[in-house]
Order: sequence, then structure tokens, then C-alpha cells
Amino acid sequence: MTQSSVEPKTTAEEAGDGTLNPAGRSWLDRYFHITHRGSNVGNEVRGGITTFMAMAYILLLNPLILSGKDVAGNTMAPAALITATAFAAALTTLLMGFVGKVPLALAAGLSVSGVLASQVAPQMTWPQAMGMCVMYGVVICLLVVTGLREMIMNAIPLALKHAITMGIGLFVALIGLVKAGFVGRGPEFGAPLQLGAVGELAGWPVLLFCITLIAIFMLQARKVPGAILIGIVGGTILAVILNLIVDIDPKAWKNGPPELSGSAVSMPDFSLFGEVSFGGWGDVGVMTIGMIVFTLVLAGFFDAMATIIGVGTEAKLADDKGRMPGLSKALFIDGAGGAIGGVAGGSGQTVFVESATGVGEGARTGLASVVTGLFFAACLFFTPITQVVPGEVASAALVVIGAMMMQNARHVDWADSATAIPVFLTVVIMPFTYQITAGVAAGVISYVAIKVAQGKAREIGAFMWVLTGIFLVFFALNPIEGWLGVH
Repeated sequence: MTQSSVEPKTTAEEAGDGTLNPAGRSWLDRYFHITHRGSNVGNEVRGGITTFMAMAYILLLNPLILSGKDVAGNTMAPAALITATAFAAALTTLLMGFVGKVPLALAAGLSVSGVLASQVAPQMTWPQAMGMCVMYGVVICLLVVTGLREMIMNAIPLALKHAITMGIGLFVALIGLVKAGFVGRGPEFGAPLQLGAVGELAGWPVLLFCITLIAIFMLQARKVPGAILIGIVGGTILAVILNLIVDIDPKAWKNGPPELSGSAVSMPDFSLFGEVSFGGWGDVGVMTIGMIVFTLVLAGFFDAMATIIGVGTEAKLADDKGRMPGLSKALFIDGAGGAIGGVAGGSGQTVFVESATGVGEGARTGLASVVTGLFFAACLFFTPITQVVPGEVASAALVVIGAMMMQNARHVDWADSATAIPVFLTVVIMPFTYQITAGVAAGVISYVAIKVAQGKAREIGAFMWVLTGIFLVFFALNPIEGWLGVH
């Protein structure tokens, strides 16, 4: 929908933040500057609903990623994970609406959740992992307050920023393929990965994953709004039907057969809220803790500013230099989302690019975010319905998101070896090692090394040199710890 041509009246008075509040408008209009930004309440409500529909899949995917065991062999209850995911998304999105006053919605970042599941939980308990989330959220908030966040963003070469997004995309896609049973662990003395659990695809659930995946891609090709959510709903309905008419072993489903037991409505399960620990890290090591926090900062850091500016530009709120109303507040709330998600037990929250779908429907103000946040809050009471969705169906969305993140490849100059090689290493090492940090480290080190080899050391900024030193320590962490006599 195109932007409204309604202009504010000339009899307007200056607001505290420098914008104009048309006289005679409602308090809602004055608070969110709706008319001044060329919108109306109808556009904002419709945009907020559209954004929610586009990102509601996170209620399924985040619990799926965080469903594994921690170092102590404990898991988090699915119902509690859904509650934590919905609550954190609702709270942070409402904060963005009321305080930031921009049409941006937040939810659990899949890249952050991926780090927690693959790198953090194998080394510590889930409460300790959520403590890591709180710490990384505080770090990002400090970076915003001091202005360092923007300085760091400017110091990282643009090609590496795209590479990090692409690498995380492949990483997320691999998680989806493994969760669905499409990719399995190879035999002990064979390939490390293979097709399916036994070298071939077997069973209805895997077939359902394939059907859902292709269906979502087809809907996206037709530019159908909410394609991911529609695909998940359709795949779930098909799964319920198959489970009724075909004799499928209940154990064949990753998270149980797709059926509703009891009422469709239930009270939220807040058992994970406040389950945060900041101690007991003696077996992990100080250097490892520092690297984990650094990894989480990286995972939740790079996409947020670009997403905020990109969506703000689409909403015609940002100028040609990327400045927009409430930018500093939006960046701070995005950082605080890490801490909020950790306390809630649902992983760090970050701005979702799906906010652009609401902007496309006319959203221009924080009122749209308030609407999105209220819908997430309502989902707190529909956990039983959410649990009907098979893990195989939800996994298809992870692969789709990975494909979407890989579209950044079009921005890379593949003819320049100083760009192509670091990008390649960043992208492939993330999924191949199951570590985001390893991919970023390889990209940064190779970028600096190639620039030096080309005689262009002066083009390397001071921050990139610092990062290179940190990442060299990361790769040599084990022998350094042995040399220092620490664990």
C-alpha cells in the first residue's frame, strides 16, 4: 500500500523529540505521530497484524532449536519454551512500539538460539546459558550508549557483514535439515553426514518436511504474504490428516504425533522465567566464557542495525545518511532484548526483517509494533495449539530462512580475491564446524592476511587488527590454556 498523502495541518506545535504534532488530533495520533508520518490507525493496525503473521513461525522454531540437552543432560519443557518465546517477543515489541515509536518487531534471534544450542549448552546448563544472554544484552546496550556500536559496524568491511549473514543462513538451514531427519549423521568410518538416518529418506514425517518446504518456496515465488506461516499451517493440517488415516509409528515424529490432547487454550507456563545463573563456570574457563559472550554479541549484533535502517528507509523514516527518529532508542531496545530474552528463558531477542511486511501494508509508527506485541501476548494462552505442529514441518521454515539469508551473495564482488576468499571461508566454516565464531574468525583473519599480502595494510582499520588478535587467540585457545595452566 502506498504512503498516504495526508499532510499535517500548519497549526502544529513542536513535540519533545523534534517532530510535529498536528493540533486537534487524538492522543493516539499525537503520541505516535501517525498523521505527521503520513499514516492512519487503519494502516497501523493492518501493518501490525501483517508483521505478526509473517514472524509468528518463531513460536515454533525457537523451541525446536532449544529443545536439546545441556551439559547436565537436562532439557527445557516445550510448553515453557513456547511461553518464554511469546512473552519475550511481546514485551520487547511493545517496548519498541511505546518507547522507540517505530514499526519494528522483535523476537528470539535464530542465530543467537543456534549458538546457545550448538556451542553453549554442550558446555554449561541452560540457566547458565541464559545468563550468557543477559550478559551479551548488557554489552550491546553499553556499546549503544557509548556510540561504539556504530563505530564497530563501520569498521567491519561490508563484504564480511554479508558473509556473516550468509554463513548464519547456512548454519540455520543445516539445523533445519538435521532436525527434520533429511540429513543424518554418517557411519563411524564413513562420511560425517548423509541423506536421512540410513543413507536414504524413510518415513512419512520426512516426506511431509519435503512437501512443506517446496510449498513455502512456491508461495514465496508467487510473493504470497505470510508464506512461511501459511506453509506451516498447511503442513500441520496435512500431518494431522496423515496421522489419522495412515498407521505411522508415534516414535517416527520428532516431537510426538501431531494431535491435540485436551483443550486448545491453557494458562502460560512461566517456569523458565528467572531461571538464570551467573556462576558455576569453573569447569568452562574464563577465556571460554569471554569467547561465548563475544560470539553471542556477534550473532545478535550485525543484522540488527542493518535491519533497523533498512526497514526505517522502507517506511520513509530514515534520511540518506541512515538517520531516523528514535534510532538510538531502537538500538538500545534491541540490545536490551538480549537480557530480556535471557531472563524470560527464551533466548536473546532481536529486530526481525519481517517487520518490512508490515511497512509494506502502510505501517509507519510504533502503533503497528504495539499491535504485533499484543498478538504475541495473546499467543501465551494457545500453547496446546502450537504444540500440535510437527518438528518436521517447523524445520522446513528454518531451511527457507536460510535460503533468504543467502540472498546476500548478490552483494559480494566474487572477482576480488580479497573479498571472495574471506567471504567463502566465513560462509562455509560456520555450518561445517557448527560454530558461528569459527566462521567469523576465519573470515577476519584471512581478510587481514590477504590485504597484507597485497601491500594494502593501510586499508585495514585498527579495529580489524584487534579482532584478528582476538580470533588468533580463539583458534589457539586450547594450547594457550594448557600453557597458562588454566582450563
